[in-house]
Amino acid sequence: MSSSSSAPASFSPPEVWPLSARWFLVLGAISACTSVVFSAAFAHLPVFAGGVPTAVQTALSQQQFHSLGLLFTGLALRVCGATRWLQAAGWLMLVGLLLFSFNLYARHVLAWDALRALVPWGGMAWIVAWLALAVGCWRAGRGFKFKN
Repeated sequence: MSSSSSAPASFSPPEVWPLSARWFLVLGAISACTSVVFSAAFAHLPVFAGGVPTAVQTALSQQQFHSLGLLFTGLALRVCGATRWLQAAGWLMLVGLLLFSFNLYARHVLAWDALRALVPWGGMAWIVAWLALAVGCWRAGRGFKFKN
């Protein structure tokens, strides 16, 4: 083996990801983790001895799906840049998680019904989040050039 073939390649420091991309990736991963924890816990809670209510099952599946949406938003922020549309998409997904999923968990596990009227607003936040994500990706893609 010759010494010239073992010469190190030029070193370039890793690119810094936008802070918002890192936040949404971390929050998406934490949300996905908590959805698994909640799913396992709810299967064994005495309050759900008769079975997990449909509303809680829906909240869990929506949390899992929108956790993936947060992860995708974080990646889109990295690829497309930190645009207002993409940042709005991430924040709206988080708002949807709080108003929809966590509100339903609180209602069924803790019997806390004070914010019941906000559940539909969580769903609306998710709808607007997906639209904002689409607009953000579309607008960023117009000037996007692939490197060869």
